[in-house]
Amino acid sequence: MARPKEFDPDEVLDRALELFWERGYEATSMADLIQHLGIGRASLYATYGNKHELYLKALDRYLLKQDPSPLEFLSRPGPALPLVRALVERYAQECACDGNRRGCMVVNAAIERLPGDRLVARRVELAWDGLEAALAAALHRAQVQGELAPEKDPRSLARFLLVFLQGLRVVSKAPSDPKRILDAAKEALSLLA
Repeated sequence: MARPKEFDPDEVLDRALELFWERGYEATSMADLIQHLGIGRASLYATYGNKHELYLKALDRYLLKQDPSPLEFLSRPGPALPLVRALVERYAQECACDGNRRGCMVVNAAIERLPGDRLVARRVELAWDGLEAALAAALHRAQVQGELAPEKDPRSLARFLLVFLQGLRVVSKAPSDPKRILDAAKEALSLLA
């Protein structure tokens, strides 16, 4: 008969997520995980698998915990262009105010683990594809509602915004004047006029 777990697997996974997000994959050792999570090596392996499997579970958890998710946010009823603008502004504010300079775990994973880690690459690509599709749908809706000029290409604008937003997250990792990010966001928003 299996012994009941003496820890909450979700709470431990949240702590693993925080550690990987703060340090990254390579800089987090198994010893670090065991110490930080407060569980034994055997329990860690039995519950989550090896370090890479735990990292993937933590990355999946990060993607699920976004509240509201950009996809949900952009799907809200009503005028669509203000939602797109608000999302860009939200990213810019988060990036400009990230005093810990943790950035986005998905962007961090892309920078650290790609192109060599195909399982991380799949998650990153799915996340970015989802954001691009949500942006394109919202921009198309904005165009249909007369909020976005007819000559604008919603798909191209969505691709630009995806790349721009992920770039903001990269720039926010370095110590710099928050105005750099906020000014860039203002310029990006001018394309939506």
